[in-house]
Amino acid sequence: MSKPTSIKTSEEVRNRLRVLADERGTTITELLEELAARELTEAEREQRAVEAARELGIEYTEQVRQVGQDAWAKVRAHQGGAAA
Repeated sequence: MSKPTSIKTSEEVRNRLRVLADERGTTITELLEELAARELTEAEREQRAVEAARELGIEYTEQVRQVGQDAWAKVRAHQGGAAA
């Protein structure tokens, strides 16, 4: 088992995490662990893009990478997230 630690955040964020955890029948710690495991790092996203291009028979060039990033930025913008 990992050594416990603390994360500093605002009271508002802590309260939101508590509500989200309660709604899921879990703890804030488990909620954060799930989030950290689910989200990909930039390097992991890049590797998956390379693998997807290979599966599709597409050469993964800088232009392909940029088009993909632009497409995801538009998706996030339509979801109400940051477009960058």
